Amino acid sequence: MPILEVKNIKKTFENTEVLKGISFDLEEGQTMSIIGSSGSGKTTLLRILNFLETPDEGTISVRGQQIFDGASPVTNPEQLRKNRLHFGLVFQQFNLFPQYTALENVTLAPLMEADASQKDKTIEHGKELLAQMGLSDRMDNYPHQLSGGQQQRVAIARALALEPDILCFDEPTSALDPELTGEVLRVIRELASRHTTMIIVTHEMSFARDVADIALFMDNGIILEQGLAKELISNPKEERTKQFLSSLNS
Repeated sequence: MPILEVKNIKKTFENTEVLKGISFDLEEGQTMSIIGSSGSGKTTLLRILNFLETPDEGTISVRGQQIFDGASPVTNPEQLRKNRLHFGLVFQQFNLFPQYTALENVTLAPLMEADASQKDKTIEHGKELLAQMGLSDRMDNYPHQLSGGQQQRVAIARALALEPDILCFDEPTSALDPELTGEVLRVIRELASRHTTMIIVTHEMSFARDVADIALFMDNGIILEQGLAKELISNPKEERTKQFLSSLNS
């Protein structure tokens, strides 16, 4: 059984149909890359999966349990919170809290979920995650004292802190200088090697080809092509996919 099943997700903003019936499955331990031009609906899809937007139609199931049905959307705040815990989202712009240290950013949400007896364990887990990100010596630094790459690694640790079923990245290197991109991609490669279930929206085609198990090419609100990442990116079948990939290399 897939860890994630997405069926016929549709979303319209005003008079613009942004998603026109998105369906896919993701197996536990797989990494999926989502590629496509700006405006194809990639970010909207991630926001829907993380319950930051509500689709007009469709269903979402995690581990065989339906957590969203467009016929009866969730409005209860507590249920929405529980649904969001299935996913962790790493944003383009880091979105760290500037008034908190790296460790405080990572442990803030878990501490809100934990009782008093779990406080020390939660803080230790946060330290372990930052160590995994190569930031053992930056735990007490504030965001303005960190490079962009370091901030993004803190954001990844924060997303992992609540132990989500699926970790989502929305263009995780788009706000970084080229020289800082590599350090973030190395972290994501390491997560993939540990079979962390991930969905990555990216324009880094060589990274998507080498790290992802499967890839989706989105165009104008639909999934135009999907398959094994190496095959889709190296040898696309659809003419529109070929044009998109060719434009990145020109």
